Amino acid sequence: MVRVAPDARTTLEIGRCLAGLLEAGDVVLLKGPLGSGKTTLAQGIAEGLGAAATSPTFVLIQEYRGGRLPVYHIDLYRVETEAEAWALGLTDYFYGDGVCLVEWPERAAGLLPPDCITVEIEFLDGEGRRLTFRAGGPRSAEVLRRFDERC
Repeated sequence: MVRVAPDARTTLEIGRCLAGLLEAGDVVLLKGPLGSGKTTLAQGIAEGLGAAATSPTFVLIQEYRGGRLPVYHIDLYRVETEAEAWALGLTDYFYGDGVCLVEWPERAAGLLPPDCITVEIEFLDGEGRRLTFRAGGPRSAEVLRRFDERC
């Protein structure tokens, strides 16, 4: 499933809409080059869950509480090996009480749960972005089915 966001505001809105469908234990993988809008989408999801998010660029795991669900915004850009990612205790977050948003998930590919929502973000002309959503299992497929109907 594909959505086109002509600007950052639309990317935030897409994130907010997706957030309304997420539950504890859901994991959203955010893929794309630097500056593509991964953090903007994560901020929209966090806002949709009732939390104010910032970029975790200098923090590997940023936790946001106070909303409908805890949000764990994980930025693996500075992680070089899967062993380093394992040492962060990522699996505790993946199977925990909140929603995980993972930037640069390929750096921990062997640790990721199989049933994730993957969002690949590509640059279009100007400010535009193409967001391609993929399901990894039955739970994420159901979320994306509902997302397609609602957002």
